[in-house]
Amino acid sequence: MTKVITYGTFDLFHEGHYRLLQRAKQLGDYLIVGVTTEEYDQTRGKLNVIDSLMTRIENVRKSGFADEIIIEESQGQKFRDIKKYQVDIFTVGSDWVGQFDYLKDYCKVVYLERTKNISSTMLRIQNKRIQRIGIIGTGRIAERFIPEAKLVSGVSVEAVYNPHTESALRYAGRWGIDSYKNLEEFYQAVDSVYIASPHETHYQYIKKALEHGKHVLCEKPMVLKGQQAKELFALAKENRLVLFEGIKTAYCPGFGKMMGMACSGLIGTVRNVEACFTKLENPKNRELTDLQYGGSFIELGSYVMLPIIKMFGHEPEQVRFDRINGENGLDLFTKAYFKYPNGLGTATCGLGVKSEGQLIISGTKGYILAEAPWWKTAYFEIHHENPSDVEKFSERFLEDGLRYEISDFLSLINGNKKNGFKLTPEDSVVMAEVMEEFLREKNHENMGT
Repeated sequence: MTKVITYGTFDLFHEGHYRLLQRAKQLGDYLIVGVTTEEYDQTRGKLNVIDSLMTRIENVRKSGFADEIIIEESQGQKFRDIKKYQVDIFTVGSDWVGQFDYLKDYCKVVYLERTKNISSTMLRIQNKRIQRIGIIGTGRIAERFIPEAKLVSGVSVEAVYNPHTESALRYAGRWGIDSYKNLEEFYQAVDSVYIASPHETHYQYIKKALEHGKHVLCEKPMVLKGQQAKELFALAKENRLVLFEGIKTAYCPGFGKMMGMACSGLIGTVRNVEACFTKLENPKNRELTDLQYGGSFIELGSYVMLPIIKMFGHEPEQVRFDRINGENGLDLFTKAYFKYPNGLGTATCGLGVKSEGQLIISGTKGYILAEAPWWKTAYFEIHHENPSDVEKFSERFLEDGLRYEISDFLSLINGNKKNGFKLTPEDSVVMAEVMEEFLREKNHENMGT
């Protein structure tokens, strides 16, 4: 008898789960299905599991394919189960290709092709629905999106669009999704849109998606003009849709904890925020070759503005900039200074100059220090007047962190607004206004030279 084993969360049981179990059963005579506990899912970074463990087990049982159902609750259990049950074949979906090759020393490993265009038929009975996400753009950030999205229960990436058809086809082939040449057909195939295209294209893509009734998660900077941001948020509200700017720092647990500490009075009244983010970018990349929309501030300014705006609000009395430009006129290093009635902020970013890269939030009773990479907040300290009086805090930040913003995006779509404060429309509007002012000054200076 050939024994087969597979594992999964099986949350919001759908056609893709059904077909995977069906094909797993066809590989042998006896199928063992491991259903993962929510607690173990959390330790390995999967977010937003909705159904209870008993519901998920029952849905697997009702499929009719499992001869035996076990519970997966710890790391290393797969190896132990293979030995314990004398398994001949281990199988999972093609989403995980290569990640379980280490088990080949103990049994045969089979990766089953992912089911495209999953149906929500089974979910409608329970009044639940999986959000089908389509991606616009196939650059570096889009490559990181799908591995993160598969760790958020309730979403499925189904489609990609890029006006450069060959790029879209390569991306679709790599990730096992559909590629569309026609944008209208693309919109018909999805419920929500993730926009990862060049900055200057965001406005039109967002507007079209909202007009087609699609929720939108857009990479930062969402738009480069304040009025455009106001217009798009108004359009989303009018159509009862979610428009969400993807600044991942805003949604990571550690950053939220740090902002809460800063506002709690532990360091007194906050008077100054200094945020720095620099990296040495490849001079051939778009960030340092796009003469109109490249440069350090457009690329990294959203991150370093975020803690200043969260601390001091949406109405700075003054914003000014100092920059160091490369030979092509793009800023390699920029400082933006924010003056508020009761506080100061300095936002420093660079693509051609390397600096310490820390975040300091200074108050009347102490200060918060978060070392680089504070934008992936995993650790920070609270210091007081006494140098030995230091409180240390830590929080997990998993992989690229996009799963946090995807999870919050999904929560808003499902009507849960408890996390809406992390990055508000007003926050996004003021960031767009600052970007607009920066570009106005840059273009004025360049025209003058």
